[in-house]
Amino acid sequence: MDLLRKAALLTLLVTLAGCETVSGFFEMGDDEDPQQPAELQDIENQLNVRKLWSVGVGDGQGDGLYKLQPIIDGDTIYVASAEGEVRAVDRNNGDTIWRQRLDLDLSGGVGHYEDALFLGGNDGLVMRLDATTGETLWTSEVSGEVLAAPQSNGRVVVAQTYDGRLYGFDFETGEQQWRYDSNLPVLTIRGTSTPILDGGVVYAGFATGRVLAFDALDGTIRWEARVAIPQGRSEIERIVDVDGTMALAGTELYVASYQGRIAALDTRTGRKIWQRNVSAFYGVSQGFGNVYIAEESGTITAFLRNGQGIRWEQPALAWRGLSRPIPVSSYLAVVDFEGYLHLLSQVDGEFLARVRPDSDGARADMLAVGTVLYVYSNGGKLIAYDIRPRS
Repeated sequence: MDLLRKAALLTLLVTLAGCETVSGFFEMGDDEDPQQPAELQDIENQLNVRKLWSVGVGDGQGDGLYKLQPIIDGDTIYVASAEGEVRAVDRNNGDTIWRQRLDLDLSGGVGHYEDALFLGGNDGLVMRLDATTGETLWTSEVSGEVLAAPQSNGRVVVAQTYDGRLYGFDFETGEQQWRYDSNLPVLTIRGTSTPILDGGVVYAGFATGRVLAFDALDGTIRWEARVAIPQGRSEIERIVDVDGTMALAGTELYVASYQGRIAALDTRTGRKIWQRNVSAFYGVSQGFGNVYIAEESGTITAFLRNGQGIRWEQPALAWRGLSRPIPVSSYLAVVDFEGYLHLLSQVDGEFLARVRPDSDGARADMLAVGTVLYVYSNGGKLIAYDIRPRS
């Protein structure tokens, strides 16, 4: 059993029926494990990966398997830790612009719209902060943990909870405007996808293997698409969560599920443009005419955006619990469970460089601006790297 899958399944949500035990599932010893992480092979570093700065942010992701996501606005990075520390950091030099210590534990964030930040608490809260000072402007209650960054378009704030609900709140007051309840399966991986707000439409993925488009103002459903169909006899085999980050490009929405598929959806109708069988935790990204995914098995795959198949595959990081691949300049960055940052060519998947930002790993999606990559480690290190070819 690979480490990422074991960690995720250890924290399966059990709904209404109460606590269930998966008998014998975690009794397998390491000697019996057919999915040992691949050993790293030596590579020739062909890139100059230069650390620009590093700053510590509280306890990082804490112990709750959270994925608190930094966000960039102009020259500022907003970042939060599980213990409630929130910082605005100058992305050019790592200097702290302001810092707030909230009196609550955080599980979801950071969302941003103009002068507002949005965070989720693990005790069922959604909050808006002033982006210039970190001052809390309002808080609203929800039914469970918010495990992804709330999103806003300046009129409504949308937040998704671990118990399968999606909420819409008034941007100015935090008053609840609408709520959608999904039919949560018996078992689901710990996590939710991050809703995408595009104009007046919200796109959200659920543990049912479905993606829905909602009217942002009143929560009415515009369309529904099934990305994965539960299969198998056991509840574990039937898990098809859409938990990873979705990618929006024009009128196409790219989404992947666990034990299901990667699909390109038409944002106007929900029609599937193309799909392929995959199993993934952390979602998709796109660049160079490709759609990238790190599968549960550790294979990194570049699918052609036009649906004509696979451009390349890189299987050398098998079962190493990979993060969501992030394009940076002409390269592709991915972090494994031991905290190694691997840089590959977007053209053919060749390994070009490797560094180790933090042995704790990095679940949060990395950020990229030009040739600079920002990594927020599980242990709370926010690190900036400049990545260029060796001269």
